Amino acid sequence: MNNMEKRNQTAFPGFRLLGLTEDPQLQPVLVSLFFSIYLVTLLGNLIIILISISDSHLHTPMYLFLSNLSLNDICLSTSTIPKMLVNIKENSQSITYKGCLTQMTFVLIFGGMENALLAVMAYDRYIAICHPLRYKVIMEPCFCVLLILLSILISVVDSLIHSLMVLRLSFCTHLEISNFFCELSQILKLACSDTLIDNVLIYLSLCIFTGIPISGIIFSYVYIISSILRMTSSEGKYKAFSTCGFHLSVISLFYGTGFGVYITSIVMDSSRKTAVASVMYCIVPQMLNPFIYSLRNRDMKEAVRKFFSRMTSFL
Repeated sequence: MNNMEKRNQTAFPGFRLLGLTEDPQLQPVLVSLFFSIYLVTLLGNLIIILISISDSHLHTPMYLFLSNLSLNDICLSTSTIPKMLVNIKENSQSITYKGCLTQMTFVLIFGGMENALLAVMAYDRYIAICHPLRYKVIMEPCFCVLLILLSILISVVDSLIHSLMVLRLSFCTHLEISNFFCELSQILKLACSDTLIDNVLIYLSLCIFTGIPISGIIFSYVYIISSILRMTSSEGKYKAFSTCGFHLSVISLFYGTGFGVYITSIVMDSSRKTAVASVMYCIVPQMLNPFIYSLRNRDMKEAVRKFFSRMTSFL
């Protein structure tokens, strides 16, 4: 049968996720490694959420956004790692058509949400440092919740547009996805029908739903750095830098790894190497974010210390 023959969608068998390697000797290592990463991601982000809720000193807009980012990190990791672990454990590479589209949809939602929340957090730091006297008036609870809901709405709409466009495509007999999860660009490569509109939508959404948040982050930090440099007090400068230092670290990690994956996909011919690079974008930032929050933020370090002291005394 010709490899470019279209599949009957009613009998579509699904896709094969090629993963990171086919070496059987490395499979147990990968299971142990990614199970450990997943546990650290869950526990680290869950602790951030619990601390933000339990400590009254952290009931501020910044920690509201931070706890939502931690919840989003848990969801993003959960949408990719468990399926990969199951496939490795069962020595299987299969994923159903519906399962693949569902995974792709959730990855797009939570990836977009991460992007939007980082922009919202940058705006929060901009108001706190550049307009401190108006901070409580501007960043009132209702407005903060509205920003979070708007981030969710934008991410869901963007994801649904791409998912509905994929639903209209016909696929060929070559069903191998060169990654450990169902990535939109990889799925489009397998389509036999015309994907011009899909590719145009991808570039449009990148310009709108990624370009605007990045522009907002750059705008916010240009004004933040400008305001900090105008401060006469060295103590004020240090406090201002410390309040936004952890956020800058998270931004650098998220966009730095994303840009690295993009460059890797262009430079490297090996799709397997691109899949390995995708780990740095979809898994590593979500694991490291809690450590960045707790190590770079004085209030969070103190809250973590109190939290574990209470837990120890309780046990």
